[in-house]
Amino acid sequence: MASTANENSSPRHKFNRYEQCKLYEELMVERFKQNPSPHTCLHSVFNVHTGDEVHSHDQYSHLQIDAVSLFLLYLVEMICSGLQIIYNTDEVSFIQNLVFCVERAYRVPDFGMWERGSKYNNGSTELHSSSVGLAKAALEAINGFNLFGNQGCSWSVIFVDLDAHNRNRQTLCSLLPRESRSHNTDAALLPCISYPAFAVDDDALYSQTLDKIVRKLKGKYGFKRFLRDGYRTANEDKNRRYYRPAEMKLFDGIECEFPIFFIYMIIDGVFRGNPAQVKEYQELLQDVIFQSYDGHAVIPKYYYVPADFVEAEQKKHGSQKRFPSNSGRDGMLFLWGQALYNIAKLLVDGLISPKDIDPIHRYVPRQDQRNVSMRYSNQIYRILGKTVVCYPIVFDLSDFYLSQDVMLLIDDIKNALQFIKQCWKMPGRPLFLVLIREDNIKGSRFNPVLDMLASFKKGSIGGVKVHVDRLQTLISGAVVEQLDFLRVNEAEIPEFKSFEELELPRHSKVKRQTSTPNASDLEQQPEINIQEWYNRPTYEILQKFNDCGCLASQAQLASILLKKEGPDFFSRDESLKDELERIYRQAGSRKLWLAVRYAAAATQKFAGSIAPHITTLLVHGKQLVDSLAPSITSVLVHGKQVTLGLFGHEEAVISNPLSPGVIKDIIYSKCSPHGEREAVLQQELVIHIGWIISNNPELFSGMLKIRIGWIVQAMKHELEIRAGDMRPQDIYQLSPSDVKQLLLDVLQPQQTGRSWLNRRQIDGSLNRTPLGFYDRVWQILERTRNGIMVAGCHLPQQPTLSDMTMYEMNFSLLVEDTLKNIVLPEYRQIIVELLMVVSIVLERNPELEFQESVDLDRLVKDAFTDFQKDRGRPDGAEKQEDMEVFYNTPALGKKGTSSYLTKVVMIQLLQGEVKPSKDDPCSVS
Repeated sequence: MASTANENSSPRHKFNRYEQCKLYEELMVERFKQNPSPHTCLHSVFNVHTGDEVHSHDQYSHLQIDAVSLFLLYLVEMICSGLQIIYNTDEVSFIQNLVFCVERAYRVPDFGMWERGSKYNNGSTELHSSSVGLAKAALEAINGFNLFGNQGCSWSVIFVDLDAHNRNRQTLCSLLPRESRSHNTDAALLPCISYPAFAVDDDALYSQTLDKIVRKLKGKYGFKRFLRDGYRTANEDKNRRYYRPAEMKLFDGIECEFPIFFIYMIIDGVFRGNPAQVKEYQELLQDVIFQSYDGHAVIPKYYYVPADFVEAEQKKHGSQKRFPSNSGRDGMLFLWGQALYNIAKLLVDGLISPKDIDPIHRYVPRQDQRNVSMRYSNQIYRILGKTVVCYPIVFDLSDFYLSQDVMLLIDDIKNALQFIKQCWKMPGRPLFLVLIREDNIKGSRFNPVLDMLASFKKGSIGGVKVHVDRLQTLISGAVVEQLDFLRVNEAEIPEFKSFEELELPRHSKVKRQTSTPNASDLEQQPEINIQEWYNRPTYEILQKFNDCGCLASQAQLASILLKKEGPDFFSRDESLKDELERIYRQAGSRKLWLAVRYAAAATQKFAGSIAPHITTLLVHGKQLVDSLAPSITSVLVHGKQVTLGLFGHEEAVISNPLSPGVIKDIIYSKCSPHGEREAVLQQELVIHIGWIISNNPELFSGMLKIRIGWIVQAMKHELEIRAGDMRPQDIYQLSPSDVKQLLLDVLQPQQTGRSWLNRRQIDGSLNRTPLGFYDRVWQILERTRNGIMVAGCHLPQQPTLSDMTMYEMNFSLLVEDTLKNIVLPEYRQIIVELLMVVSIVLERNPELEFQESVDLDRLVKDAFTDFQKDRGRPDGAEKQEDMEVFYNTPALGKKGTSSYLTKVVMIQLLQGEVKPSKDDPCSVS
């Protein structure tokens, strides 16, 4: 947090000033909780005397999650050290609200520590590891902390949603060692992984991140903030807030170096007991600090390359002398650097110990901080003297149909118990309430449920030891969360409905039932052709709806009526909305999954909390955040993009985490116009993919963009391959558990026994690329002055090479965006193979480069023409578009596709100029 004045005052007085500023923005806090964005966030700069804003949201990059998190972390540290800072309930509520704001750090792109957002400094935000890490540390520090210290009571204890903490932890682990998509690494990560946050629990991940920071950013005078950072360089235009395209290249090699990060490395060395590291950075620091007129050490903010030395420095990095900023002159000090220097000096001289500046023991080596929450176990709350037990969210039926598939439900239960076994860190015993509805034990569902219950009774299921008893017996040893901070009237507590147990005759025995098979394909098929009914009058549609006995047809007809007449239109004695709910439940009970999906799509069901790792439930039992948003987030933080929309139609690209409402609008706007069933099927896949990528990320190797519609196409291809000459299964008739298994099968590495056409169809649909693919495209672009063309998209050489770097994730995403217009999966795979061929040819012929743009479509067309000639097909004997034989040809070999692609690449290269080389043996002078 920044202010416009510096004063020496007591901690309490400082907090009062801060509190006045923030209480002034209470409305802003509420707005940010509902809609986190740069225009609703808390101000990070304010007038220290009045609390008034200094800059508007349009004038300044206020959205800095790390700043709020750091405030919360140090608030806990200060209170823990014995200071009394919080005095009343309003202040407690204010801090609790700040915690609620910080909890969403995992899905709120911000401007980061340097207040510039993306590396390009163009006003865009990014998800930053440093911000997420500071938020994680703050949540861990303040969870269960009493703001009144030892004198506090239950209502002054701060509550942290464990789901939010887990998501921030998962997000941080997935992002590191990167800082963001545009920042391959960043010095801002030092205070995140080390003092003061110590946000990383995994020593290997800490070492990997630190090694990358040191290797990429360390200089003679300090650390660069990040590569191509233009801040305070001679080439930066001080009159413009944002940079222009291609301007980043101007800062290459002349980035300012900041001595403060030498100090961070000294402090880190003290905490980790590494005297060699302490000595190394003490010596480096000694050369860059200078003395004030009073004889005190002054830490320059940065060292820069003067304008006259820029050209020489860019020709040979590290060759020119750098000069310090004016810190220390005219009474101006870089307070951040001075404060850290004093701390480091006290630590090194042994005048204070690490625990003196870390009273809550953030550094103490600790195990994985995962805690199990509502997603996996029961949460038990005490609210105004009442005990409320919330069952695990996997049993919730309120928002989506996945839990109606008992096989998927059993799988989720087993996964939840495994996670609890591995990750339970809380005091008390974990409690898992198994909720069995009557519908769960009908027909073929009965035997699997009975087998699960038998395993429970034996005391072990899937390798997890369990003890079964009544809830009233087990609750005494479970963890109970006190929610006294809510401070609501008893009348305001939501009504919680109790479940009624079925009464069974005494001494009755449960018998295993004969298995009932899944509904047949014939039973699932609609009786009507939906296209014939769109323009029929309402009375005809209503009559057919009342006479029809097929649930799938009823769902289709009700959907038409819903669009024509609205949800309150009555059929028989019920509204259309109620009729669709009836169809939805009956179809689920009978396992008519096609009808279930029709009804779910018609009522625009939105995926809620079934997969155990992707749910959010707020403290008073009201579900405010659906699980699809965190599921998409779990994909994004693994470095992927997600696209929603039908194969062959317009797709929406999701690059940053979004709110559930926005995701719902995207799904139904992109899918429903072309096929209503697709809208709910894609939600299923997003949930499954979110779970798979968290547990088996290797299955998504080489897939940077997760195109859900294209994955559906891959699954349809798989069903066609399995069917052979028979009619393939309809994917929309499969049960959710079968859909999940089909997805897992498709994601497995391709089997060698398949035809090349099938392999290219599957890999192309999955958007798979070979190892090092994007780096090779960069190398092609370096030697292709007019860029690359494919399917109407142009990847230009400039400003791409000036703005980006080879290993930057944003470049890889730009390559994927260039390939987005390709229609056929198998053709996309040929294009990928062609780019690999071009790269290898250029690598082996360093004297060659392309004089014109590389038109990939033309190269493939020419290669196919040569292929046809070799097959004895004269020009015109076979359509150019009919390339199935070419797609079915192996890549390697004498007549493989690569040989034809290599030939046309060499022809275009040899039409250009050959760069001379002094080592060329053919040169005569």
